[in-house]
Amino acid sequence: MDLRSATKEIRGGQVRPVYVLYGKERYRMQEFVTFLTDQLLNAEEKELGIVKYDTAETLIQEAVLEAETLPFFAARKIILIRDQTLLAAGKESKLEHQPDRLLDYLKEPCETSTIVFLVQADKLDERRKLVKRLKELDVLLMFQELEGNDLLRWMIKRAQTQGRELDEGAAELIMMRCGHNLQQISQEVDKLCLYVGEGGKIGRNEADTLTIPSVEEDVFALVDAMASFQTKRALELYKQLLLRKEEPIKIVALMARQFRIMLQIKELEGYQYTPQQIGSNLGLHPYVVKLAAEKARRYEASRLAIELSRLAELDYHMKTGQIDKVLGVELFLLRMGA
Repeated sequence: MDLRSATKEIRGGQVRPVYVLYGKERYRMQEFVTFLTDQLLNAEEKELGIVKYDTAETLIQEAVLEAETLPFFAARKIILIRDQTLLAAGKESKLEHQPDRLLDYLKEPCETSTIVFLVQADKLDERRKLVKRLKELDVLLMFQELEGNDLLRWMIKRAQTQGRELDEGAAELIMMRCGHNLQQISQEVDKLCLYVGEGGKIGRNEADTLTIPSVEEDVFALVDAMASFQTKRALELYKQLLLRKEEPIKIVALMARQFRIMLQIKELEGYQYTPQQIGSNLGLHPYVVKLAAEKARRYEASRLAIELSRLAELDYHMKTGQIDKVLGVELFLLRMGA
């Protein structure tokens, strides 16, 4: 079952007796739980209608007994079960769970109960009889990390549900600054929606003003200044990073990453790869590829390789105490500018 089908079913009043949520994206898993809860219970029923268990502390048979019990002061009951051992791959429980008890329950589940497993693992152990049965029932919902255009669409849709319009350029900037942290991204989008007001449009200027640049973005700007031979600007950006308590060794590592990306882009462009193909090969968003490609054109491939080698040498000297870390990066920037 996919998330869209499950959501459509629930909105139509067709609720399954059990759902198994698993995968890397915990934030969207919790969003689904909130959606299900809002659809099945009203505000007054939520306090008594939601029961929580953890298979690390409670036997599964106790949760099944709860599911078999009729709800009090609520039309339905939702049993949330946090699990890392019963269904997850590579995990073993110290408790004596009886999964057959749940298998028997699933033959004739209670109509007023919905069991929701929140599996804290990237994949399920499909060798287990319980997992096989749940798969046959088509109640497994996998939550993968959103990337690229999928993440972009998710952000734009989140703004739309609040009556705002999120510009694609603004969404790309937020994504650059927050990475794939969906919780942080949602907070930034919500903040911008609040700022522009009902019916407002969130452009790149609003996103740039109200979101905090990441360390990676500041290092990207530093590399950009170096590529433009703006040594003074590069040194100013470096000092700002130091004021934010960023480690010179980390800064060097991020600079090396930027040079490595530019070198890889130049090589792939030589094979007539499109930005989308380059992004797919390097695991980068096409927008990031576009920005890096613009900077890469200011360098010969041989020059990028030399600077990468110098950064590796600087990293070694810093870690072995052969050069002061702060001074080492400054000298590197000055030499590049010269």
